[in-house]
Amino acid sequence: MVGMAISGTHEVLTAREAGLVACRRCMHVWPADVQRCARCGGRLRSRDTHALQKVWAFWIAGLVCYIPANLNPMLITRTLLDSSKNTIVGGAIELLRHGAIGVALIILVASMLIPIGKFFAVAYLAISVHRGTSVSANRRHRLYEIVEFIGRWSMIDVFVVAILSSLVQFSSVASISPGPAALTFALSVIFTMLSAQAFDTRLLWDGERARRLAGE
Repeated sequence: MVGMAISGTHEVLTAREAGLVACRRCMHVWPADVQRCARCGGRLRSRDTHALQKVWAFWIAGLVCYIPANLNPMLITRTLLDSSKNTIVGGAIELLRHGAIGVALIILVASMLIPIGKFFAVAYLAISVHRGTSVSANRRHRLYEIVEFIGRWSMIDVFVVAILSSLVQFSSVASISPGPAALTFALSVIFTMLSAQAFDTRLLWDGERARRLAGE
């Protein structure tokens, strides 16, 4: 947006109103009638009209995968005398019993709090565009940036399983292998990341501008 001081008031001119469109890949600005970005080849669209449908589709897919990811075992440990299967929460509790409080807290935060927080945050952003909210677009945009930043750390549980599976392999004496929850949890993280990336943040500012103009 471009700020313009007119008659002592602060008028805001959007890129769309100025006949411009920005490439979402390289952020280069082009005239609105240009179809492809000459810099990176990306398709130019002033707004993604199907953004919210994509957000909800990936969001639902992520939620569907997240449920079995917490019900099924994430880690399967086999020894000569015993075999155990641990879910995400069960594995964190086991670590707490062995005194690894820091590691247990990291796993709980990365595997429980962050994914659940992302689900709520993305759903809130999508609903706020559709129904409106009293929260400013600036604050909601900051929330989106936080979701984008911390989302990648949800994979830490999968990384731990992969490292343990590759390191602890002592033939028939002891072995660690990933459980079925590892795949569904990884898919859940991927789908929630795609859901966040599908969200068009420009819709936040469009809604706020429409409400402001309606109030005037």
